[in-house]
Amino acid sequence: MSHVSFMPRRDFALWEKLANGRKLYSFDFELTARCNLNCRHCYINLPVSDKDARAAELSVAEISDIADQAIELGALWCLITGGEPLLRPEFSDIYLMLRRKGLLLSVFTNATLIQPDHVSLFKKHPPQAIEITVYGATSETYERITRRVGSYTKFLHGVESLLEAGLPVSLKAMALRSNLHEMKAIAAFAKSQSREIYRFDPHLILRYDRNAERNREIRSERLTPAEIVALERADSERFGSLLRNCEHYIDKAHEQTTSDHLFFCGAGRNTFSLGYDGTFRLCSALFAPGTTVNLRECSLRRAWEELVPRVRNLRSADPDYLKTCRRCALVNLCEYCPAHADLETGRLDGATPYFCELAHARAAAIEQSSVQRAEKDEMVG
Repeated sequence: MSHVSFMPRRDFALWEKLANGRKLYSFDFELTARCNLNCRHCYINLPVSDKDARAAELSVAEISDIADQAIELGALWCLITGGEPLLRPEFSDIYLMLRRKGLLLSVFTNATLIQPDHVSLFKKHPPQAIEITVYGATSETYERITRRVGSYTKFLHGVESLLEAGLPVSLKAMALRSNLHEMKAIAAFAKSQSREIYRFDPHLILRYDRNAERNREIRSERLTPAEIVALERADSERFGSLLRNCEHYIDKAHEQTTSDHLFFCGAGRNTFSLGYDGTFRLCSALFAPGTTVNLRECSLRRAWEELVPRVRNLRSADPDYLKTCRRCALVNLCEYCPAHADLETGRLDGATPYFCELAHARAAAIEQSSVQRAEKDEMVG
């Protein structure tokens, strides 16, 4: 996700420093793909009643075994996400089991299912963070997105219960067509409720299951590049960080690369994603054929030591890609990556014009602001 302060996803020296021989530090675990909400933009949610999805979910014993393997490889941190993780009746057992193994835990939840026993669990065994997405500042907008009547009231109650208990709650937002008119109000609400840093994410990922109808809906919720840049410029902290570090985001040296490697991001460097059904992925969005393996059929060590290097060594022979995206100086302003390209086009090196337009819009905003600042400094001088 995008953050208040941009982080160069492709700062090669930084990634190499963090990698330290590609040591495993953390993993994301999708406890379930099912969700009690039906958000218009969601890339993963399946109905609560989906029997096949429920049957495919890893058991507590299987989760424990994979966690042990991850810890043996060096993992210290686990992000519990979904779907909606609190849907699992064994959530408390899973949470405590992972905590007792010594893992630092964070939880992503929509907060609509928060009950007193969850609050007691988190208060007694605090997670590092509980992240909750605010879909709207009013029930009308919130429930237009979630498509669940009464979900706004449940969300407010869940957030209030967690905050009253003094838990580390972070509120964030997805910037959508359906809530664009409330983004200022959403930010104000989030900042008034939590002392943690507020952030919003304008990047809507397409469906993991490649559902064509749902993908059309996701695309309809995407903001234009101009709208995204306007939101980012309105956030002084976010855009200020971008301006202060623009030399890291517009990398002219990258234009000289001759590498044909597809993966030049951090996927599989120090972390991996574990699907609800045991699917091992280098990152949460990477589902391309040949890039995943099921840990019910393969050890984590084998996946980490054999699959990851093989995937990261994949290359492109597409001359158009090698002349454009692979050598673009705006690489750190772009949402492009092989995983996203595959979801968008069916190819790891597929062209993604929307991402390109956004990167150029961000670069233009940086240049305009830099010129204005220089002119202002000249006038003052």
